[in-house]
Amino acid sequence: MNAVDRVSLAVRDGEFFTLLGPSGCGKTTLLRMVAGFCELDTGRILFGETRIDTLPPHRRNTGMVFQNYAVFPHLTVGDNVAYGLRARKAKAGDIRVRVARALELVQLPGYAERWPHQLSGGQLQRVAIARAVAIEPDVLLLDEPLSNLDAKLRVDMRGEIRRLQRLLGITVLYVTHDQEEALAISDRIAVMRAGRVEQVAEPRAIYERPQTPFVASFVGTTNLIEGVVTGRDGEWVELAFAGGVIRAMSRSGAPGDKATVSLRPEALRALLPGEAAPRGWAMLGGKLGMVEYLGPVTRFAVLLADGTTLHLMALAPPVAAEEVSVAYDPRSVVAVGAP
Repeated sequence: MNAVDRVSLAVRDGEFFTLLGPSGCGKTTLLRMVAGFCELDTGRILFGETRIDTLPPHRRNTGMVFQNYAVFPHLTVGDNVAYGLRARKAKAGDIRVRVARALELVQLPGYAERWPHQLSGGQLQRVAIARAVAIEPDVLLLDEPLSNLDAKLRVDMRGEIRRLQRLLGITVLYVTHDQEEALAISDRIAVMRAGRVEQVAEPRAIYERPQTPFVASFVGTTNLIEGVVTGRDGEWVELAFAGGVIRAMSRSGAPGDKATVSLRPEALRALLPGEAAPRGWAMLGGKLGMVEYLGPVTRFAVLLADGTTLHLMALAPPVAAEEVSVAYDPRSVVAVGAP
């Protein structure tokens, strides 16, 4: 199997573009191909109209930020940031100005004389980013840059990276396996699986309109239900499964076709016996199962008659009851292809 298999992507100038997928899906290999650290067997990589895959890494004008920072411990912060500029034989005066500006951009002014061992993990990552942007690259490449930071710092740093990208107007190619991170900071996302791209879209479309079962299940949490199309009415289809019938919007699928639909937990609502569903919503009957209190929300399960488990999420679960119904808005049910 190829690490990267027939991938074709067009990243717009000034775009924050994220490669998202599980470990081993090929996203880092693809990033390293752009950087020049992995060779292509076939295909081309273009920056604008210029082909760059035939050039050595130091002539591609890319800035790279690694997962483990790759900050030189024997150099001061200022010398680390200046490293790429000196390799390009920039003038001393220009180096001083650009190093100071880069440290200002990452909010580390006055840190030029400090040593890496005097810095925190978040500060080390800022130094790595400053070193990358100091050379004014055409494309900034970031490979899981926040994975070594604690949860709160990751949230802070992803905001800083987005702020910096917008400030500079630079094109960013960003690699991560963190779905929330990708949704929070990207202009567009390419979801990868086994070396191939499953879907490319803006974050909202990736989450609300996934095109495959993998995208639906990998990006966020969802309920995937497999069944058979029993009817069609314009853009609406009815899908029969062991636990009942589900109505969904889909432009594909004819009666008799197998299909899979995605229902997000937050799009479902549990109702007590006798409680009416909102107008236009449909219902499935079941029993309340496991309940997990998560602070801001509560996650719970409803077991349908055939044993299918639906996972729901709400501010509070319904009062424990033997029988409950699950209401859903058919407009929030997404057909994601064949099982």
